[in-house]
Amino acid sequence: MGASTYRTAFNDSSNILTTMSDSHFIEPMPCLAVRKLPEGEAWQYELKLDGYRALAVKHDGRVTLFSRNRKRFNSRFPAIAAALARLPEDTIIDGEIVAIDESGRPSFSRLQNFSANADAITFYAFDMPMWKGEDLRTQPLDKRRELLRTKAMPKLPAIHFSEGFAADAERMISAVRSQGLEGIVAKRRDGLYESGSRNGAWVKMRIGGGQEFVIGGYTPSPTNFDAVLVGYFERNKLMFAARVRNGFVPALRATVFRKFKGLESRKCPFANLPESEKGRWGEGLTAADMEKCVWLKPKLVAAIEYAEWTPANHLRHSRFVALREDKDPRQVVRE
Repeated sequence: MGASTYRTAFNDSSNILTTMSDSHFIEPMPCLAVRKLPEGEAWQYELKLDGYRALAVKHDGRVTLFSRNRKRFNSRFPAIAAALARLPEDTIIDGEIVAIDESGRPSFSRLQNFSANADAITFYAFDMPMWKGEDLRTQPLDKRRELLRTKAMPKLPAIHFSEGFAADAERMISAVRSQGLEGIVAKRRDGLYESGSRNGAWVKMRIGGGQEFVIGGYTPSPTNFDAVLVGYFERNKLMFAARVRNGFVPALRATVFRKFKGLESRKCPFANLPESEKGRWGEGLTAADMEKCVWLKPKLVAAIEYAEWTPANHLRHSRFVALREDKDPRQVVRE
């Protein structure tokens, strides 16, 4: 899976199917994070795309792009909406809005600044829950994807089909790691499209070090902030993971700081603070450290890259990438 192949490939728990709303929005089917890929002929692999999950809905003669939490993307990505305009009435395609960098890899930071790179923004389709008013969610994945590939894709020359790969798990992981890609998604070939159900029929495995975290506070500086304090949810508790200082240029730091307005809180949102010691690499947050912190309601989600998890469950060499406005904070767990 070389770079050219890569470009070509990219060229709560209820099982009850949700009812269509007036706008035909459906809750997307989520992936369950795993640390080992399932194997066997019952599974297919796709590349994990580092972009915005989006539903393209054609209804009343108009395409609407919805985020996973029902925000509308049309004004932000008008070219993508226009490229999907030839979809038949009452059709829904599930996919990812992605920005491609100079090496042919997805770049979430480029997606955040897409106005300067509009020609590098595209949409990769991987499922089709509805076709011409027919609800396909009770059909197996293989059939939905075959209909997507043979019926919808020929009408959409500017849209790309997210290819599946027949490699075994070990070869797939090796290829993705060698290309510096984000990860792999495995899906059961016979699986239904169960809206909102994280039931393990779709799973994702990250290869590179990075995931989303919730911002629960910051350490102040004379102008705005020195570091953001991030964590993840474990059941209903927010668990502290790291102080993140790297990745901020002055303009980005100012933009992120403006997002904090109105979220200030007197209460620390992290259930596992304070810590008794700073730890081997100084990553812990003690009671003395907490006196200098400003707490925030856990409403903001950030993409964070890191080298590894420490034995004390903290991030080493963490770096801020971007805010993720398309993610529900309560869905952010350790991957």
